[in-house]
Amino acid sequence: MTIVVGYVPKPEGEAALDRAVAEARLRDEPLVVVNSTSGGSYADASWATDEQLADVKARIDASGVAYELVHTVVGKEPADHVVEVAEKAHASMLVIGLRRRTSVGKFLMGSSASMILMQAPCPVLAVKAPGGEHWHR
Repeated sequence: MTIVVGYVPKPEGEAALDRAVAEARLRDEPLVVVNSTSGGSYADASWATDEQLADVKARIDASGVAYELVHTVVGKEPADHVVEVAEKAHASMLVIGLRRRTSVGKFLMGSSASMILMQAPCPVLAVKAPGGEHWHR
């Protein structure tokens, strides 16, 4: 089995990656890190730069976990691509990061996390990004 993590170079993506690495070590399973975009790197803040990916690789290398990095431009929503990768990998778990958003933000932007939760072929572990000091109810 394999653990799949949807990675974005933001606090929620960092939290998801950290937890996915920990789960992979705990379960002795390989990890697939997915960072994709439906557009070009200049159009999507979720697209990791070469420098950010080098940091991701160094962190995982230091953990000793076997991994594959999927970094690609796809013609679909990144959430759909993460689910597709999980299906192909026969994932035992999919890890995603969450951040708090306002109701208007959810309405205007949709929710990748909700899409993944509804479509995932396996259990989903949702990890909240730390540092919510600016969050209000």
